[in-house]
Amino acid sequence: MNKTLRELADLIGGEVSGDSGVCISGAADISDAASGDIVFAETPRLLAEARKSQATAIIVHKNADISEKPVIRVDNPRYAFARTLEIFAPSKIHEPGVHPTCIVGEGTTIGENPSIGSHVYIGRNTTIGNDVVIYPSVYIDDNVSIGDNCTIYPFCTIHDTVEIGNKSIIHSGSVIGSDGFGYIRVGSEQYKIPQIGKVIIGDNVEIGANVTIDRARTGKTEIGRGTKIDNLVHIAHNVTIGENCIIIAQAGIAGSTEIGNNVIMAGQAGVKDHVKVGDNAILCANAGVIGDVAAGEFLSGYPARPHREQMRLYAAQTKLPGLLRLVRDLERRVKELEDKPE
Repeated sequence: MNKTLRELADLIGGEVSGDSGVCISGAADISDAASGDIVFAETPRLLAEARKSQATAIIVHKNADISEKPVIRVDNPRYAFARTLEIFAPSKIHEPGVHPTCIVGEGTTIGENPSIGSHVYIGRNTTIGNDVVIYPSVYIDDNVSIGDNCTIYPFCTIHDTVEIGNKSIIHSGSVIGSDGFGYIRVGSEQYKIPQIGKVIIGDNVEIGANVTIDRARTGKTEIGRGTKIDNLVHIAHNVTIGENCIIIAQAGIAGSTEIGNNVIMAGQAGVKDHVKVGDNAILCANAGVIGDVAAGEFLSGYPARPHREQMRLYAAQTKLPGLLRLVRDLERRVKELEDKPE
């Protein structure tokens, strides 16, 4: 799909400087761009690299200083480039209809324009919305609700009484609504606590591959609208996550924790049970959160502390070998003085 630079600028809401008639045939990173590609540069360093690249044109900030190549000037180059990728991305064609090997239980309704692949199981009294794409080998239990324009990739398992909002995406291998991890020790054995709650997933949520979201013991486990969850994340029973959060790979959230809106949890961050994390908080990679986090805090380390404080502690730790050598030297000198005859 070829576009002139002017056509592309109109689609992404930018202004052209230079030859607006050049042909753009694709989008690429600066390092592997070829003639016909457009790239984006949001820093001076990237802009310098883009100037030297084979790219035909560059998406830049409105006030960028460049005349060597045609450019599209925008307020947010990264966002404009994302929209450009959408334009040049090949359209995926989904087979319309319900495959004959699909099993659909009694009382289940399927909306308009479905694309449901082979060997999908859909239980009883489940509702599937309009324009839903369900890839082969997906298991959907009884009393599930899936909204419009959702995409569910192969080998997902969605247990009973799960509710999924509109325009949500669930990637391969994820399990939504499995039992929460709840036991009581009785004598020498662990007695399993029934998990009878549900999982509610809001609109426009994306859940990565091999994510596990447990059903609540009672009540609900809830993922707020617009939240994005990376691969290999575990969310325990009765957790609530607010809107527009980012949860990155291998993070874990223990039971009954409350995560506010616009929270970022970096890779392998972990949050203890019954903790509250305020809006706009940031938890760095490997952070171990064992207490409540105020809105807007930026934490790192284990146990998690304010990031600047943690950096000072790390800096102090690097001085420990020298301090140990100094202490040993002082101990030796003191001993020599004590052993010296009067």
